[in-house]
Amino acid sequence: MKRKLIAAVGVAGMVIGLAACGGSDSKGGTETDKASGAKELTVWLTVDAQNNWPELVKAADDAIVAKHPGLTIKHEYYGWPDKNAKLDAVLATDKAPDVVEMGNSEMIGYTSTGAFAELDASKFENSGTWLDALKESVTYDGKNYGVPYYAGGRVGTWRKDLAAEVGVTAAPKSWADLTGALDKIQTAKGDKFSALYQPSPDWYAAMSFVYDASGSIAKKDGDKWKANLSSPESLKGLKQYKELLDKYMHADKTKDESDRPVVFGQGNSAAIFSAGWEGADAAKNDKVGGLKDKIETFVMPGPNGKALPVFLGGSDLAVPSKSKAKDVAAEWIGVFTGAQGQKGLVAKGNLPNNKTDLAPLKADPKTQVSATAAESSWFVPTAPGWGQVEKGKLLQTMLAEIGTGKKTVEAAAKDADAAIDKVINTK
Repeated sequence: MKRKLIAAVGVAGMVIGLAACGGSDSKGGTETDKASGAKELTVWLTVDAQNNWPELVKAADDAIVAKHPGLTIKHEYYGWPDKNAKLDAVLATDKAPDVVEMGNSEMIGYTSTGAFAELDASKFENSGTWLDALKESVTYDGKNYGVPYYAGGRVGTWRKDLAAEVGVTAAPKSWADLTGALDKIQTAKGDKFSALYQPSPDWYAAMSFVYDASGSIAKKDGDKWKANLSSPESLKGLKQYKELLDKYMHADKTKDESDRPVVFGQGNSAAIFSAGWEGADAAKNDKVGGLKDKIETFVMPGPNGKALPVFLGGSDLAVPSKSKAKDVAAEWIGVFTGAQGQKGLVAKGNLPNNKTDLAPLKADPKTQVSATAAESSWFVPTAPGWGQVEKGKLLQTMLAEIGTGKKTVEAAAKDADAAIDKVINTK
């Protein structure tokens, strides 16, 4: 999953603290490390770490090398589009890396096939308060196979200047507030304008409506998973999503969400429901003039009367089963994702991996919205074949059919269920 930053804040003092915490016994297995004679550690991370918080990586390296003199730590960085192909290729050899970063929804496809080593969650700081969706992403058959790295939620973002033009002076607190304001903006701007720019295939957004209506993508039935998009609850959520598209989305409904910040930045929309960084990214594409000061974020309300549950994206760190330095790898992960490391990541605009560090963010005006939105979340089915569902873009296909009217909601959901059932239990 694509990650970007909301802000960039200096964290020099935090880096010192991170290095200082490297001697903690909670990072596990140092005597085993010595016995194994591990002299090299290979860590694979995405370019996000390389470009945005290299000092945090270095601090973790320094802390581990201080505990293991002579240890060499090598890093490789990759982009999200080519990450899994590269990982799949190397896991088929005897040269697997020792630490790998994974998108949290990607984890299950690897843990279910034994690609990652089991890790003792109790060895990692704040594991008892890991955010629910992140904890779920590293758990398979009741065992732990990874450590949450950081999180990113979804929020509503709108043009408060356009809202003010139609007499709305406060961010929406309820579904009635939101739709009432969007109705006014849509009427004022005309049918070539999108009061809400919401690409149909954006399954992260669509499934939020499904879960808000007490539906789900799939449910576990005994030891098997069964697609659930045709259930009355799921259909209710999909129909609410369809209604939103019909009323407020007047751009190409077949396109994915990748250009959403550009469209919003160009002034072709009044609101978006998106990853938290997209509003700031839109300001970089500002064709409106002064957009940075005209946008406002808010916790997205749902039709059910509560905050719309959001997909809590993010990254996890795992140790491949073929690693020859599992204990040192777990120790490096522990330092990098520990309490001091989380402070550094939060300072860079990310959400922490645990509720303990999330709580104070709710009191800070700069992080209040994203932290509050993250409290109500959902996660993908932890089924062995979930990776095949994503690779096949089964949800995107269904949503494009619904958004364009190619199929009725009922027909599209029924066909999606059939396609999901073919792969969801396949390792």
